[in-house]
Amino acid sequence: MTNILAQVDTVVTQVGITGNIASAAGLIAAAFAVGMIGTKAAEAVGRNPAASGKILVQSILGMALAEGLGLLALFLAK
Repeated sequence: MTNILAQVDTVVTQVGITGNIASAAGLIAAAFAVGMIGTKAAEAVGRNPAASGKILVQSILGMALAEGLGLLALFLAK
């Protein structure tokens, strides 16, 4: 098993895709987080329509933070 991992490591290093994999993982996680925040915000507004203004503000802040972490993953992975 270690031999296979060593071979994969050498191939990945030679091709130079290590940063790209980390960037993709960070951006996929950010997209998933934004989707979950949107889903939960819609559910919350459905349960309590009177609180839609407060829910909107909180969901926008959460989405902005998730996207910010995705951008950090994109730029810091390389």
